[in-house]
Amino acid sequence: MKVNTMAELMMNGETPDILFWVGCAGSFDQRAQKITKAFATILDKVGYKFAILGKEEACTGDPARRAGNEFLFQMMAYQNIQVLNGYGIKKIVTTCPHCFNTLKNEYPELGGNYEVIHHTTLLQQLIDEGKIKMKEGGSFKGKKISYHDSCYLGRANNIYEAPRKVLEVLDAELVEMKRCRKNGLCCGAGGAQMFKEDEPGNKRINIERTDEALDTGASIIAAACPFCNTMMSDGVKNREKENEVAVFDIAEMIAESMV
Repeated sequence: MKVNTMAELMMNGETPDILFWVGCAGSFDQRAQKITKAFATILDKVGYKFAILGKEEACTGDPARRAGNEFLFQMMAYQNIQVLNGYGIKKIVTTCPHCFNTLKNEYPELGGNYEVIHHTTLLQQLIDEGKIKMKEGGSFKGKKISYHDSCYLGRANNIYEAPRKVLEVLDAELVEMKRCRKNGLCCGAGGAQMFKEDEPGNKRINIERTDEALDTGASIIAAACPFCNTMMSDGVKNREKENEVAVFDIAEMIAESMV
């Protein structure tokens, strides 16, 4: 795929409609790279002019701040803000709720003011505008799908409807877990927990959450966060259900079902 970087567009005197913030997981994690590619494919298909920062993008600093290293967070944030402001970026979309939350809610106090949207919100807008057209009887038609609310999308930013509305266009049956929306249970990776050993306890959080998803009888668990995707996939493997239950990001499901 040919994806323009901001540097390339600026050299040609062009500006994109939106900057796609890829994030660490979307850049380096093999599983999350598929989500990045799916979302970029959708943006391409609908004719959206977008760019990425490429090597100029650094981690937003979310894990550093959550783990208590405020100094490191501010260093990373200032570096990113200088790059973003240097390019005159106004609008950012990201597939990661952690990046979304940090860029949207925590960068303004450091001088980074942007319109930041999560990819599920943008997908919903594109569907509402009729720009995303779905195949008749796509591969998810009639399947049972359970959507897992990401903490940083749901409770932190009150985004519950957009992902569900996007899933509704797939002609599938949406089944909710017993803990959902504002009562949703964390996948176990947020707050920098992704990068450390578990606290003492008798059950891992991601196993607990995966069990709730499996209890719905869904054959697909839909996520909207690369961390959640990893944790739920690990949970499904732990329960030896990977032949019966698949974990997908919403962008992957739309990319596969688009005309």
